Amino acid sequence: MTKTLRQPQVLKRAAWLPSCKGLFSTALLAVMWGQSLTVSAQDFLRQVDSFLSMRYRKGNVDTAYVMRPRTNCTVRARLNVSGSDIETEGYEGELHFKSLMEANRKSTLSLGVSYLGISVSAALNPAKLLGKYEDYELNLNCYGRRFGFDVIYQDAKNFTGWHDQEGMARTELPDDMLKVQTLNLNAYYVFNNRRFSYPAAFSQSYIQRRSAGSFLLAASGMGQKTTLDWEQGVQLKMTNISLGAGYGYNFVPGKGWLLHISALPTFIVYSKTSMSFGDDRVPLHYQFPEVILTSRGAVVRQWSNKFLGMSMVYTYTNIGDKNSLAVYNSKWLIRTFFGVRI
Repeated sequence: MTKTLRQPQVLKRAAWLPSCKGLFSTALLAVMWGQSLTVSAQDFLRQVDSFLSMRYRKGNVDTAYVMRPRTNCTVRARLNVSGSDIETEGYEGELHFKSLMEANRKSTLSLGVSYLGISVSAALNPAKLLGKYEDYELNLNCYGRRFGFDVIYQDAKNFTGWHDQEGMARTELPDDMLKVQTLNLNAYYVFNNRRFSYPAAFSQSYIQRRSAGSFLLAASGMGQKTTLDWEQGVQLKMTNISLGAGYGYNFVPGKGWLLHISALPTFIVYSKTSMSFGDDRVPLHYQFPEVILTSRGAVVRQWSNKFLGMSMVYTYTNIGDKNSLAVYNSKWLIRTFFGVRI
């Protein structure tokens, strides 16, 4: 009886012991595999970091004029303020009219981190959080040594302004009457990219050491849909593509200072525009010169591993003939910034 009772316990224990060894072996293999993965991941990250560093430092530049910062990482805080307006002028029959509509200014706070030329940032609009700003706006900027561009998309409904018509008193136009969707794109190519740096003024990923300028090639595009809910419905649709050239200059008045100014006028080579007042259509006749003008300016002060400054991008477009109907668009963005290089 005793042997009969003990034998199942022995057999049961014997079956239990191998499973413990198996679990231990599995755990040991998992730890070793995890360590090998950690080592592989570390090697991969080192290779990526080495590639990015080589790519970041590489560049056919004249280091007497332009250089990369000695550090790899930059932390930057920005205050962005933007605005836009639309002006129209022309004749309805024999009566001259003129109107101006301005959007509420938009202010955002942003914090960004750049590592070896790769940037990540987040923006916050306090007025939107408080329910005081209903519009949507997207600003995408890329400033390279040779190529660069700005993309600005705006969906706005908070325009206010006035309308003057010959023989009538001025009419005030409240918000929610004008709805505007606008897409602006402007791009540039720098000829003297070995000595002149756009990024030094706008992204601080380069440092301009001596004064230099460059001729620039430019291309611009604009698409806009405007709806005015006033008496009779008014709708304007336009698509424009333009090409041109300009000039930019970085002035270094002293160590740690940089002043930038550039202008890129582009002439419209393709335009598709239609405007309707209720069931009536008003043609927008071509009037030379129809242009999309992009101008930029910046002031940067840097010392030690810190920098402080302000930049501005302004876009102006004129379409049509004021003797029948002309439309003028203005869009601007001002940034103040402070950064630390680590």
